[in-house]
Order: sequence, then C-alpha cells, then structure tokens
Amino acid sequence: MSNSLRSEVSLDEKESSLVESQPTPATPDKIVWYRSTWYASIILGLCNFAAPGIWGAMNSLGAGGQATPFLVNASNALTFGLMVITAFLTSTITRYIGVRWTLFFGGAGYAPYAAGLYCNNRFGNEWFLLLGAALCGISAGTFWGIEAAVAMSYPEPKNAGRFLGVWLSFRVAGQILGGAINLALSADRSTAGKVDPKVYLVFIAIQAAGPFVAFLLPPPERIQRADGVPVRLFIDTPILVELRETAKLFFSPRHFPHLALLGARTRILGSFLSAVVCIIAGNLFGLLLDATRWNLKTRARYAFILAVVVLQGAWWVWSVVINDEYRRIGSSAIYDWASPGFGKGFGSYLALAAGFQLNYMFLYFVCGTLVTKPADVLRIGGLLRATESAAQAVAYGLNSLKSFEGVGAAGLNFGLWAVALVPAWLVIRQVGVKFFGRAERDRREREALDRGEKFVEEE
Repeated sequence: MSNSLRSEVSLDEKESSLVESQPTPATPDKIVWYRSTWYASIILGLCNFAAPGIWGAMNSLGAGGQATPFLVNASNALTFGLMVITAFLTSTITRYIGVRWTLFFGGAGYAPYAAGLYCNNRFGNEWFLLLGAALCGISAGTFWGIEAAVAMSYPEPKNAGRFLGVWLSFRVAGQILGGAINLALSADRSTAGKVDPKVYLVFIAIQAAGPFVAFLLPPPERIQRADGVPVRLFIDTPILVELRETAKLFFSPRHFPHLALLGARTRILGSFLSAVVCIIAGNLFGLLLDATRWNLKTRARYAFILAVVVLQGAWWVWSVVINDEYRRIGSSAIYDWASPGFGKGFGSYLALAAGFQLNYMFLYFVCGTLVTKPADVLRIGGLLRATESAAQAVAYGLNSLKSFEGVGAAGLNFGLWAVALVPAWLVIRQVGVKFFGRAERDRREREALDRGEKFVEEE
C-alpha cells in the first residue's frame, strides 16, 4: 500500500472515530426551542425569504417583470459590483455591531430596489431603479456574508446539510409566494409585457419588514446545540489586521438568459415552479450531505460527482442547445405555455434552477470543511459571497449587452464550468483527508468539555 493511500485510509478511520469512538459530550438538560439550531435555521430562512428570496422572485419574473431585460441586467451589475466590497468587509462590520445588527443592516437595502422596480414598471422611471440597485448592493453584500457565516457555524456538524436545505428553502419560497400572487393576477395573459404592478407593493411591504426579523435570531452565545458545543462566531482583531487576514484567507490554497422571451404568465409560472423544484432538490441533497453511512471524504466526492460534474454538465449542454435554437428562431419570438415546443426551453430553465440550488449548498458544505476558527468562518463567508458577487456583476453586465444575449451567455457558463472542474477537484479530494473543518474542531472541543477543561483554539 502506498504512503499516500495509507495516510488517506488512516485519516478516514480517524474521521469515522469522531462519531464511533468519542465519549458522549455533555448536552443541555433541556433545549429551549427558541434557542435551538432548528429555530435558528427557520429565522435565518425567514430573513432570506424577505430579502434575497423576494429579490429572486422579482428577477425570476423575467427582466424584473419588464418586457426587456437590459435595464434590469445593468442595475443588477451595479448591485453585485457594490456587493463585492461590502461582502469582503462583512467580518469587520460584524466585529463592531454584532451578528444580528449586521443581518439587519444587510436586509435594509432590498426594499428600495423593489420600490425602484415598481416606479420603473408604473411610471417608466429609471434613475430610482439604479439608486435602489446601489442601496441594495451596499447592504446585500453584508447580508450574504453574515448569513453564510451563521449557516456554517450554528448547526451541529451531523445536521449541517439539512440546516442548509431548510435555510435555502426559504430563499426560493419567496419565488413561490411571488409566483403564486402574480399567477393569480396574470394567468389569463398569454402575451409578453409588464407584470401587474400591484405585485411590487406586496414585495415592498415584505422587504421593508424583513430586516426586523433579524432580531429574532439567537445570538451565538445563546444558541443551545444538541452536542453541547457552544457556537463561536466573533471577531476581536483590529480593523487593519482583519482586512489583512481576510485577504490572506482569500489567497490561501483552500479556497437564466432565455426566460425573458416568455410571455408574462409563463415567466410567472417559471418563477413558481423553479422554486418548488429547488426546495425538493435542495432538501434531498441535504440528506445526502448528512448521510452517516458514508464518511466525510466519500460524501464530498459523491456530492461533487453528482451535483457538479454529471448533472450540471448535462444541463449546460442542454442549455446551449436550447439557446442556439432560440437564436435561430429570433429574439422577437414569444413563448407561451400554449406554444408548440414550449416544454424544451422551460424544462431547461427548471433544470438550471435546480442545479444552482445544489451547487449553492455544496459550496457551503465544502467551505465548512476548510476552516475551523470562528473568525475564519466569518471571513470565508464574506469571501465566498464577494467572489460570487463579482462573477454575477460580470454576468449581468454581459447580459445587458444585446450582442451577448442567448447562446453567448450559455456558452460562456458552459466553458467556465469545464475549466473549474480541475481546481475544484484538487480541493474536493482533500476533504475528509486533510480538511475536516468544524467536525474536527468540535470533536476537540467536546473532548475538552468531557475532561472539564477549557478549550483553547490552536494557532
């Protein structure tokens, strides 16, 4: 047996012993429901529902409910460009105002964006939409960073996948609500055009109330986990040191375009059904990520092959084919659910939506294995969302160009997926072999608690 294989096997045995050989840690005599990790997942989910969930509902209507997607793509490019900055600063902001106030600030900018969409839809106003997009970008980067850190640090490692599934189900539940309301108002319209502006009033009300839900989230020191290990999510380093450490972590080795062609009622149906598909696919995937029959290394590799390599590859091939067909027919064509051949494009859209949900969950799962320190959890959450925001800013910017619409966007995404497989595998192959993340850290803390000792973080 080779040295590398022997090392890998011994580490697999070590990881299995985390559950089988360690003494049972002290657990709370009674877990108060409003301090449990499952309660926290629901509150975090409600925050997500009221902010990016409703934002996603508006954008899933196809061009934010407008007849042409280019203005909304430009505003989204502005939003995500600003999010790169604030997501990177999430750990620093959290140091000064804490987890709940950071989450509140992060959700405060979504309502102005919804108001901008309403004014654009109702009165043709464009400057307010761009202002709302800017305010949303300033706050949303922080929201994305802090919710990622909470999702990776609050749950017990054995429930991490299901926690992610519940939390992200609320994000797409926003699309279900928006789609259901709008479908009821627009089901008799088979033509293209604006979405009923009354829907935006509902969206604005939800997003205005959303930030206050953050205060229902238990702070880290109040969470009661079933394994008895306290949640540690804090930053105590000076601001310049924190910025340096965040940048250092970034450079460490660990680290739907054709919808606007559819008629109004079909775009709304797409928003509704894609959310249903995402909830089902995401929660089933969460069960795979938590499956105790396999060790961490096996779960990470199975999930990578299934969600990223096989399914995502198949769906990008399908997307390129469908977009090329739309390009040849012409962008002036409008597809309704009564149109011939409707099922092909609509099925591709639903598949890509499900793929986005699975990839999202898998990213959080992997990031949770790469870091152990509470400060690094905050940093990697912000870095993950900053990097994602930068990519989405570029994507929306390109889609705002008429010369790039259709098969160009799908082809670029397909190519980026293929290029990313190799570096992604270089990380995935070390999960459960070299990287154990919170599972290993919590094991050491449980041992210290059982011995009656104070747990000291390793440098």
